[in-house]
Amino acid sequence: MAHVVGVLALDGVVPFDLSIPCEVFGRARGVDGAPFYEVRVCGEAPEVSARPFGLRVPYGLGTLQSADTLVIPGIDDPDVPVAPTVVAAIRQAWAAGARIASICSGAFVLAATGLLDGRRATTHWLGAGHLAERYPAIEVDPNTLFVDEGRIITSAGASAGLDMCLHLVRRDLGQAAAAHSARLAVAPLDRDGGQAQFIRHEPPRTNASLAPLLEWMIGNVDRPLSIAAMAARAGMSERTFTRRFQEQTGTSPMQWFHLARIRRGQELLESGDASVDQVALASGFASPVTFRSSFRKVTGVSPAAYRASFNAASRLRQ
Repeated sequence: MAHVVGVLALDGVVPFDLSIPCEVFGRARGVDGAPFYEVRVCGEAPEVSARPFGLRVPYGLGTLQSADTLVIPGIDDPDVPVAPTVVAAIRQAWAAGARIASICSGAFVLAATGLLDGRRATTHWLGAGHLAERYPAIEVDPNTLFVDEGRIITSAGASAGLDMCLHLVRRDLGQAAAAHSARLAVAPLDRDGGQAQFIRHEPPRTNASLAPLLEWMIGNVDRPLSIAAMAARAGMSERTFTRRFQEQTGTSPMQWFHLARIRRGQELLESGDASVDQVALASGFASPVTFRSSFRKVTGVSPAAYRASFNAASRLRQ
């Protein structure tokens, strides 16, 4: 049975935010190659305004009660009161066990239900102060791409919503499925939720994209790469390289490389029968103990538990 994703389209919905969950979840495939999600766009009315055009909504609010995941895209004016019927529908979906995620100013809609009270959350950095002022019971973090609180996930604006949806695909289906969805979206997969929303960019003096270097780093996660080796590969001084890397990725070279190693470990655990110790070495960790600790810190589960969840051959043997 498909995992139903209800996408809430309110009047004034941001079209880009609405399209993200439709595309990411609509294209995701399970280990058998079949669609894993069924996406249903739901609204309070059969037609809503979506900036320059009108949008027909095929499902009503009642559909949200059967959703496994509910995504609330951003809206143009977060100060518009949320209709009581919408608040009730979201709360009913929560009571029925749905996972709820918001994108950008969709956090204001979610906040109106009270479900964010006492929780950490984020939204677009431009609206973070307003969200914190309007809903003081929420711990608003303006500096992260997305915040995962288990059944409630909030993201910043624009491409951060894509990062969050890919993160949810990884939670549901594993690294390989998330990587496939990222490739279809022509998007980077390794942006962790804790990365900064707003990255300062100096006026570019040259075409200094680090994309080729990142691909090289991913292909060499089993090697003990140093900052000096990375900088030499990029043709920069260590100081310039570190600054450019932070500008373009929002994190440090070693933090990014560490996460790439964990992602490689996920892929190996999903696709083969190598022992955890062998996966640790193939992922660039000199110590299996360090790998297990780092893996749990990033994914929230042990390598063995991850394999049991996402390795198709392992599940068939159970």
